[in-house]
Amino acid sequence: MTAGDGTEATATVLVVEDEPSIADVLAIALRYHRFEVVSAGSVRQAAEAVRRTRPDVALLDVMLPDGDGREIGRQLRECHPEIAVVFITARDAPAEIVGGLGLGDDYITKPFNVDEVIARIRAVLRRTRPADRLPARPPLRYADLELDEATYTVRRAGRPVDLTPTEYALLRFLVRNAGSVVTKEQLLRHVWRYEHAAESTVVETYISYLRRKLDPLGPPLITTRRGVGYGLASPA
Repeated sequence: MTAGDGTEATATVLVVEDEPSIADVLAIALRYHRFEVVSAGSVRQAAEAVRRTRPDVALLDVMLPDGDGREIGRQLRECHPEIAVVFITARDAPAEIVGGLGLGDDYITKPFNVDEVIARIRAVLRRTRPADRLPARPPLRYADLELDEATYTVRRAGRPVDLTPTEYALLRFLVRNAGSVVTKEQLLRHVWRYEHAAESTVVETYISYLRRKLDPLGPPLITTRRGVGYGLASPA
């Protein structure tokens, strides 16, 4: 896999964006940072691109001329769960983001800074690439929750819980720090790998994703300490 300048590319990014000016800026910036880029401007073109080449990351605009970028994310999650998914959305209301983008590993709101996009993609790759997985070890357990660090699978009360790689990384950090309250800044550094704490609703959004998937299987598990951070409820 080589970049446009002949150097080894770090990863392949599928950019699905129907606005040519935005797509061009993203492609130029990604190639400058040694990513290989495959571009598509519609749902149909994106499906064809995935068939032709297997990207490491899909950068998906939510609003496309022939459909919804979330549908591409849903199909990728079903058929190619190893591909990381990052949504680009103009919808910045937390309720809309929580309700609609739960299939992705991250999201970026418009207008965005290109440097932020590059940083987010690199952080997602660090979280999702199989080469970064931990060696086999006993499952992590807390109350009725079990996390298998070899297969990245989760079960609650014996029932499987389907999590995205980012949701898994967030839950794993909370379990590893069970008994403590972890701050939003700690989560941004250790889960999202942001070097500096950022003003972002991403933590709240992904906590909501986890609650929606875990709470139907048992008592509420994730607690909020207002103004401080998050933790796990004491086992019954």
